[in-house]
Amino acid sequence: MKTQDTPFVGGPLDGRVLPVLLGITGHPPKTYRVPVPDPAGGPDTVLVYRRVDAGRGGFMQQLWKYEYAPDADPGRGPKWPWSGPRRQSATPPERPPSPDE
Repeated sequence: MKTQDTPFVGGPLDGRVLPVLLGITGHPPKTYRVPVPDPAGGPDTVLVYRRVDAGRGGFMQQLWKYEYAPDADPGRGPKWPWSGPRRQSATPPERPPSPDE
């Protein structure tokens, strides 16, 4: 698998450069989630970083960096069309009685 050294800006990972796996298109993921264990044994805290453009490097190489997003929803994953809310059944609504009846 191919990786790219990607800088992190803001939050607890500020100033660090980590190798991030690239996808099939050659880009790192749009969001990077970092689970941080709770020292008291509670649920993990999830830090969310968003990918932003960091310019160009070399010959036609896109550079990226991750910025801390404290307002992001840590539980939100990819939005797939089939994972949305279930639709109601296709039965037509009941017709009100006509005045002739």
